[in-house]
Amino acid sequence: MLVDTVRTRLGSALFSRVAGPDGPANRARIHDTPGPRWFAPDSPVRTVHGDASMFIGGIAALLLQSLHPLAMAAVAGHSGYKGDPWGRLQRTSTFLAVTTFGAAEDAQDAVDEVRAVHARIRGTASDGRPYRADDPHLLTWVYTAEAYCFLAAHQRFGAHPLDEEGRNRYVGEAARVAIALGAEDTPADLPALRRRLNTCRPELRATPAAREAARFLLLTPPLPWAVRPAYGVLAANAVGLLPRWARRELLLPHVPVVEETFVRLGGHGMTRAIRWAMRPPT
Repeated sequence: MLVDTVRTRLGSALFSRVAGPDGPANRARIHDTPGPRWFAPDSPVRTVHGDASMFIGGIAALLLQSLHPLAMAAVAGHSGYKGDPWGRLQRTSTFLAVTTFGAAEDAQDAVDEVRAVHARIRGTASDGRPYRADDPHLLTWVYTAEAYCFLAAHQRFGAHPLDEEGRNRYVGEAARVAIALGAEDTPADLPALRRRLNTCRPELRATPAAREAARFLLLTPPLPWAVRPAYGVLAANAVGLLPRWARRELLLPHVPVVEETFVRLGGHGMTRAIRWAMRPPT
């Protein structure tokens, strides 16, 4: 009974942080609304997005996405990630849940809402280049970074890593949401995703805003001191997923012996603990 109580309380606290005050109502609507879904129950997208490894993959994706100066300029200028980091996380997690598990009509409504927001976001980066959040090229970069990091985290820390067919299916199926948001020419399988990541490299660099965002995510997260060590384990493993060139840009250290032993073991332990805490009651 004590173990069940601890698990329930820990799971509720994690869910509240990630999903926000409307989390229980949103969860009921997402899973209980009848009708067709964008992804089948056995879809690799559901396998990846429903696993605790997303806690690590999400941090890695934010770090990698920040390396596109125009994407980072849009985030720094319009997302309010410092002023309302939990609100941003909750909106993002709800969007992922709705599009992954929700009814097709609700998924489309969520996409339409994001597209309406993107249509209003315009600006000029520090290097003088204009940007807009609905730029198909930027949206494709955001998808590429997310798919790469989500899949890498799942393959390393997921409960059920995908085989080669599943990995390719994940990349192709996850692109459905990116295309609905306005991305174009999205990679259809894992080799294409890796090629796209390499093709984008000449456009990528760590601006001061990107390094500031990395410091915020990795060193000064808006968390109580008591839980920062646990978050630090997740963050360290997120850094470990990044390509070497991305880490160099963000001035993040690389210590292979430590990362491949103690840090990675901690990542497995933390994802198992999160998975246990957030397991639905039986």
